[in-house]
Amino acid sequence: MAGIVAFLADFKNFGKTYNYSGIGLYFYSSMHYICGFGFLACSIFMLTNFYLADATPVKETYEIVERSSLPGRKYHRDERKPTFDINYNGKIKELVFPHKYYEKMEFYTNVELEVRKGYFGFDILENKKLN
Repeated sequence: MAGIVAFLADFKNFGKTYNYSGIGLYFYSSMHYICGFGFLACSIFMLTNFYLADATPVKETYEIVERSSLPGRKYHRDERKPTFDINYNGKIKELVFPHKYYEKMEFYTNVELEVRKGYFGFDILENKKLN
């Protein structure tokens, strides 16, 4: 939305600055404004949600629903990362942990999360711990 407003407000200046004409002017200017100003609007939203959030995190424990793993990075494919699915507020969420937890992944039953409530109501994950 911010990109569309910026496109409408500053379209003529884009054509003068970059010397485009015809369909290229419309295409490149719309992509520039939508991506650039859209990124700024999303960044401001995310930063506001994070920095104006509640100060104290709340610890909550969730039972592990399913276990799986992901391959490691390039040239380290055998260093698998364990993933654990939990039921977080009615939705299945997948948490990825480092390789050091892979060998004992069957022994873990719960995940303890420290969560803060963001300014706009979106949860912020502060810390995760396997139990």
